[in-house]
This record gives sequence, structure tokens and C-alpha cells, in this order.
Amino acid sequence: MRILGVDPGSRAAGWALVEFRPAPFFRGAGVLRPATDVPFAERLRELHETLLAVISREKPDIAAVERVFSGVNPQSLITLGEARGAILLALSLSNVPVREITPAEIKRIVTGTGAAEKEQVRHMVKALLGASAPARLALDAADATAAALALGTLTARSGTRRVVASPIPLTPRRTNDPLVRTNDPVVKRRISG
Repeated sequence: MRILGVDPGSRAAGWALVEFRPAPFFRGAGVLRPATDVPFAERLRELHETLLAVISREKPDIAAVERVFSGVNPQSLITLGEARGAILLALSLSNVPVREITPAEIKRIVTGTGAAEKEQVRHMVKALLGASAPARLALDAADATAAALALGTLTARSGTRRVVASPIPLTPRRTNDPLVRTNDPVVKRRISG
């Protein structure tokens, strides 16, 4: 199963494709960056069209889109909501089923804690992908990859659709790794082998 993860944003929207066979295998990622010197409606169109091109090229079976539920600045939330609308429309027009996942749920599944920092998420994404992990991964693309990994794990745990993978297998890591901060014994056991 090919899962497209999307981290919505009006200035930068991350995307990543992870294939589960049954272990997660990284297929590609990027960051959509519409021009900022054009009217907002043009940026939304550009986000929509570039994501349509990604969907057409990568042919995902399902998409995991980060759900936004709170924020400090109401205007920023509105802008982000409009960008999400352009992204969700592209997925819907392409007949790609969408599962929305909160950032805390993604972080909890991938890192073991819902309060992980972006750098921790990127570190764990690379660990989870093992040999297929890219050498470099932008933070927005890492967040999108984490969304795809989280959906793959949720799908496996719930048995919905097809089982795409057993819960994410981790490559052995030291539990004293400074980027891995968790009290979850299951995650610690996976990390330490």
C-alpha cells in the first residue's frame, strides 16, 4: 500500500510517499512552496495544482493529512485552513481516500510522545525507515513522512482495509539517544532491540 503523507501549509506544504511492503519503504518526499509574491488565491491554486501533479506521478492508495485543531493566531488558523482545503480538494478530485490525523497522534505513534519536537520527529522518521531513509529530509517533508508512517501503523493495528504493516519496526538504537525522549516501554523496547 502506498500512503501519501501531507503536512499542510500555505507557504510550505510537505508531502511524502511511503510504501508498506509490509515494512515501510520511503519512495519520495518534497516541499511544495508556492510563490509568496502573488495574491493568496494564486498560492492556493499553485498548492492545489502541484499536489495534483504529485498525486498523478506517485499514485497513492490513501492519504494521511495532518489535522489542525488549535493555534495562537486566529488569522493563521484561517489561512492554514484554506490551504488544507486546497490540499483536500486535490486529493478528493484524484479519488484518493483521506484520513486526517492530529499532530499529537502522529508524534505519539512515531516518537512515543505527543509532545515531540520537529527535530525528534525527523530523527525517528529516519530511524523507522532504516536503509530506505533519505540522507536529507526537510522538516516539512519529515512531518509528512511521519503522517504516512502513523497511518500505516494505525491501519495495521486496527486491521482496516488491508493490513499494511505490523506496527512500525525500529532499527536498534541506544535508549540514551538524546533525540529519543520517551517513557513508553514499548517504544523503548523497539529502540533498544
